[in-house]
Amino acid sequence: MDQDEMDAAIKVYFSMGLTYKDIINVMAIEHGVVISLRHLKRMLRQMGLFRRKNYSNIGDLIDFVQSQIANSGQLHGYRWMYEKCLAHNLHCKKEDIRVILGILDSEGTAQRRKRRLLRRSYSSKGPDYVWHIDGYDKLSRYGICISGCVDGFSRRVMWLNAYYTNSDPKIIGGYYLEVVESLGGCPRLVRGDAGTENIYVRDIQRFLRLDNDDAMAGYNSYMEGRSTANQRIEYWWSFLRRECTDYWIRLFRRLLDQGDFSGTFLDVNLMQFCFMHVIQDELDSIMEIWNRHLIHPSRNANSPSGRPDVLYHMPELYGTISYLCEVPSHQTAVCKEECSFRGPVPCDRDVYDLSCMVMKENRYQYPNDSDSAVFLYLELRRTISAAIV
Repeated sequence: MDQDEMDAAIKVYFSMGLTYKDIINVMAIEHGVVISLRHLKRMLRQMGLFRRKNYSNIGDLIDFVQSQIANSGQLHGYRWMYEKCLAHNLHCKKEDIRVILGILDSEGTAQRRKRRLLRRSYSSKGPDYVWHIDGYDKLSRYGICISGCVDGFSRRVMWLNAYYTNSDPKIIGGYYLEVVESLGGCPRLVRGDAGTENIYVRDIQRFLRLDNDDAMAGYNSYMEGRSTANQRIEYWWSFLRRECTDYWIRLFRRLLDQGDFSGTFLDVNLMQFCFMHVIQDELDSIMEIWNRHLIHPSRNANSPSGRPDVLYHMPELYGTISYLCEVPSHQTAVCKEECSFRGPVPCDRDVYDLSCMVMKENRYQYPNDSDSAVFLYLELRRTISAAIV
């Protein structure tokens, strides 16, 4: 690894907000480069990278926070907003973000202070020891269903996908298999509810673990239970509600109350056409930021603090190992034949083609935020409904 590559890697890790200790460990484990704390600080100084210097312009911070508040960012606390600033290359202090949020969104700040959550004690031996999967149906009335999976030890989000269904077991099996294929292995245990939507995940997990010889091999590698007891993923859904979906729930409810959504086949499919990719982009961003944000120490000694990506990829730093069970490529190939995967069309094909035609005729742009998505939805609904009548 030459000096330019080393500098580039350190700059990336620094911009992610990793501590000096984490950067040193990542460089040693991932790149085979051993550097001292003193040398690391010297390199950072030479690159002009400082923790407490060269902060971004306060006006840029205010503009960014204001833009976030205009959408689902109005749900964010200052710690999460700080992580979003880092993700957008804004160097700032948490205290500055706290003050800015208090001024720009005083009502939301007051509401967040009232929220409290009691957690049950949880324990997982290491990354990939258990994955928690579940579906989130708060937006399903509007045709948008979210599926997610969280690693129990690291709290790393393994997938977070929006699609038109959460009830097709082949689709859920496809989500699971995509991650297994990318990792080259499966977890020791999968925890899900007893619903029929998980039967392909259950069967694939048991098939992939059939030849293993540990106590949780084969049939025991999938655990069923009540959705409310699936603690890791249930907590994550409450987090997602606070930071993202509550905004969309209120937006869609407003369309419903105004008579602009009636739950018809056309309305649901237009919702999927206009909003699906906007929501998926936001889910991708939340997943990325969550996986690299810092989880602070808690009273539960069995849940280590740290960044989910670091906890997941470098378990040796926390006195444990990865429990990933290696899966041969020919086994995943067999399973893929039984699964379905998300395609480029987010709704009914006829509605999709008709909507594209109306957009082309009127030179409408595909939306990239909630306002443009609402505009396109209302225009398509008006135009297509009039044509049908």
